[in-house]
Amino acid sequence: MLGIPKRVLIIIAVLGGVLIVYAMGSDQQPSEGATGGSPTGCRVTVSADVLNVRSEPNANAGIVGKFQQNAETDAQPEVQNGFRKLAEGKWAASEFLKPTSGSNCG
Repeated sequence: MLGIPKRVLIIIAVLGGVLIVYAMGSDQQPSEGATGGSPTGCRVTVSADVLNVRSEPNANAGIVGKFQQNAETDAQPEVQNGFRKLAEGKWAASEFLKPTSGSNCG
């Protein structure tokens, strides 16, 4: 095939595959809180089986994400209507968020 030895084609294909996997993974952000510390000093653990993250501090607000039980995430000290602010446009029911040891959640 095109006068290129089979072994060279296999090596090129493997290297191309590795580059594609690397390029696809390089645009991924680390999981929430994976940087090793919250800028606010507030970090929480999810106690519900599945916890909905909502766009506003309201049980009827749109769901923008979910957390599984025992997931940890950074949070804000701010609580409104029983919802803790996790980030801009991300709120979760505070009754299912337990501050981690040494966390300063106010």
